[in-house]
Amino acid sequence: MIVDATPRLSRIVSEVWRPLAALFVWDCIVTFVYYFTPLRAPSLPLTLFGTGLALFLGFRDNSAYARWWEARGLWGLMINASRNLARQARNFLPDPEAVDLKRTIVLRQIAYVNALRCQLRKQKPDDEVLRFLSRGEAEPALARTNVANGLLDGTGRRLVDAKNKGWIDTIQLAAMEEILVDIANSQGGMERIKNTPLPNQFRFFPSFFTKLFCILLPIGLVETLEFATPVGSTLAGLMFLAALQVGDDLVDPFANTVHDLPLNAMCRTIEIDLLQAIGDQAPEPITPDKGVLW
Repeated sequence: MIVDATPRLSRIVSEVWRPLAALFVWDCIVTFVYYFTPLRAPSLPLTLFGTGLALFLGFRDNSAYARWWEARGLWGLMINASRNLARQARNFLPDPEAVDLKRTIVLRQIAYVNALRCQLRKQKPDDEVLRFLSRGEAEPALARTNVANGLLDGTGRRLVDAKNKGWIDTIQLAAMEEILVDIANSQGGMERIKNTPLPNQFRFFPSFFTKLFCILLPIGLVETLEFATPVGSTLAGLMFLAALQVGDDLVDPFANTVHDLPLNAMCRTIEIDLLQAIGDQAPEPITPDKGVLW
């Protein structure tokens, strides 16, 4: 996620220079044809076209941002639920009998959020899980298709074992199970966003109409702007291409690009809070790298 107040010029140029270069070349061709050939540009209702396209792009960008913001809200719930789980494990489980179980629950939750991060980014989670759990502890979950869900199930089974040993009572088990339900619901919402793209109409038509408008733009402006058409048309096209790119950047908040949610930083926040809750040494928070928080 870009955390700078303003995007870096180099990053903007790297994302839009190709379509802008093509648009500028097309603008120059239209201007040359208009002034050095007998062909004349038809009258085009560019204001009407542009207004309709702007509304279309605005609606699409709002839909993409709604997905991005919902994903951020779900990760906020995940952070809070992880803190609650660690606090309940610390307060409910007695010392010294369950000291190892407390640490296991905390480490399993840290491994869980990192596994979920990898799954959402289509990365293999094994190495991240094994950073926090032994191979014997992690293997049942790593053998499952959904590693994160396997880790969560394993935590639930350990809580049931604690109840059977008399370390927690039924009410305490129900309270901790409620936290696991919240975690599972958050994961389900994230997977829904990841696995359900915007409808094809939201992806194809905005791109098609924006490119068509950019092609028609210099034809309708050349009589007014004359030799300034390449500059004026390119700048006008930039606004529509930028609006199109905004939707593309936000539509998948888990794609591991500079525009997506800082999952690494949020997982590190969970790791710090949970380790400190049980008195363990915690790592430093992740800081932005060249204005980007990963």
